[in-house]
Amino acid sequence: MNILNRRQAMTKGIVALGTLNAVSLKIRAQVSGKPAQKTQFQIACMTLPYNAFPLSRALQGLKKAGYRFAAMGTTHQNTPGKSDPVLPQDASLETARQTAGRFRDLGLEPVMMFGPSPDQVDPLKARILQAEAAKVPQILVMGNTRGNDLELWVKNFKEIGPFARDHGVMVVLKQHGGNTGTGDKCARVIQEVNDAGVGLNYDAGNIMDYHKIDPISDLKKCAGLIRSFCIKDHRQYPKDEDCGPGLGEIDHYKLLAPVANASWTIPLCCENIFAPLLPRPKDPDSIDGLARRAREFLELVVKGIQF
Repeated sequence: MNILNRRQAMTKGIVALGTLNAVSLKIRAQVSGKPAQKTQFQIACMTLPYNAFPLSRALQGLKKAGYRFAAMGTTHQNTPGKSDPVLPQDASLETARQTAGRFRDLGLEPVMMFGPSPDQVDPLKARILQAEAAKVPQILVMGNTRGNDLELWVKNFKEIGPFARDHGVMVVLKQHGGNTGTGDKCARVIQEVNDAGVGLNYDAGNIMDYHKIDPISDLKKCAGLIRSFCIKDHRQYPKDEDCGPGLGEIDHYKLLAPVANASWTIPLCCENIFAPLLPRPKDPDSIDGLARRAREFLELVVKGIQF
């Protein structure tokens, strides 16, 4: 056998071995009954980018931009010059149901709402009851950029976790500067609480904004605890500012890949969809276009990392 024929035979053998290995892995997965599970990413947008407009216009815009999932923002100008909470802290359970119904009437499933600080238990429990009534699975909480009492947080979360689980809700903590400004620091709180009712929300834009560090290296320290993302990108050049996904310096393929096969349902909630360097649009139609661009970008990333 000449050298060329030997090389061809070796190549065929390597290909065959690779095929057998792939088949073997599939068979072992079937026998074990534990095939690899892909994360169910829910690509959502907060109503927050539309806060200068009525909530009704925000919902119409997200529907027009092609979203199936959405997150409740904080306030909207339902009347010019007056900011109204999407869901007041003291709202009745019926109001919570009706508010979520406004989303669902347009085919938008609400996956997250903002909650109060973890400093107090009772307001957070009240929010959990609202979320249960509205059938919103996650409540987003965060700390103060000036610093937080982490011992108090652990104590409160240990009480909140079982309460949240009993009502079919998860409280997710996200980084927000100060002593809870990184995923690593927030993860230490969640690990000490050790309750499935409390998880981690990851905001890569906040990491770059408040701490000027690489979010990818930070995320690797806490990926197993992540249950949702607040999606915002960030640029440090030519201007230090937040922006929409794919328009900044964060690699979203590297950001989402560590949780792509986590067997969880993980909402990706766009918090900032705006273009860097340019003024924010004053008309809602332009915001619709930016919302669509953000959705399409995230869809491409998710398809790529789960292909």
